[in-house]
Amino acid sequence: MNGTITASARSDVGAVRSVNEDSFVAREPAFLVADGMGGHARGDKASQEAMRVVGERIATGAVVTAADVLQAITEANRAVRALSASGDTGVSVAGTTISGVVQIGAGDGDERRWMVVNVGDSRVYGWDGRTLTQLSVDHSAVQELVDAGAIEPEDAPLHPERNIITRALGASDDVDVDVWLLPVGGRQSFVICSDGLTKELPDEHIARLLASAGTGSADVADTLVEAAVAAGGRDNITVIVVESQSGEPLGGTDATVDRAEAARAISEDTKPRVGEQERATR
Repeated sequence: MNGTITASARSDVGAVRSVNEDSFVAREPAFLVADGMGGHARGDKASQEAMRVVGERIATGAVVTAADVLQAITEANRAVRALSASGDTGVSVAGTTISGVVQIGAGDGDERRWMVVNVGDSRVYGWDGRTLTQLSVDHSAVQELVDAGAIEPEDAPLHPERNIITRALGASDDVDVDVWLLPVGGRQSFVICSDGLTKELPDEHIARLLASAGTGSADVADTLVEAAVAAGGRDNITVIVVESQSGEPLGGTDATVDRAEAARAISEDTKPRVGEQERATR
């Protein structure tokens, strides 16, 4: 399958923080964001280590399978896990989210798929030029409450548990990765971001900025990040905008996304849910 993939990417410390705990990989075939857990030991190192390992396991220009991607994330989890250390106050947990898209080989020949992956509350969106659709599902306490009908989506940003995530690399020995497979064809765009973007800009605002930038803009990630900083920039902000053009238009919709309308829960400094054996310190 012939085609081209371009991407713009930007990471910024924001207007409040002194350390950028976000990291990213943005080169074919992998486009991923990692958000180290704010207020926790080694949050910046956790995201950096996750991206280092994934970047090494998924080489630039490589043709990889879904199993290769999952193995890379498993190894990244082990590497982040190794950063955690026991101290006088118990276990200090290093952790990070990971979200993004990887173009993978699927079957024989040149067949390709987009593999959307997510652990945590960084996000992957699809953009068709008019509509911004959240493809990933937040692993957060407030998302669980929304799913259970306990709170309304509009109440999520102010909920007391808005800073709790329910999955992260480094939180346990095993990592549970959400995966969706999308067909490759025609013009496709993805926005991958840490929650520093979504806590400052609602989806409607992000969509307006994308529409104004148009397709093929080399600085669209800069535009989104700068808007989030101007809106407050309370957290680190990382954005990757991926644009793919294939010679073969989509003939159908074999995407496995089943929750594209996930609630827009906005969180602040993230931390893992406290388990029986581990407690994260802020």
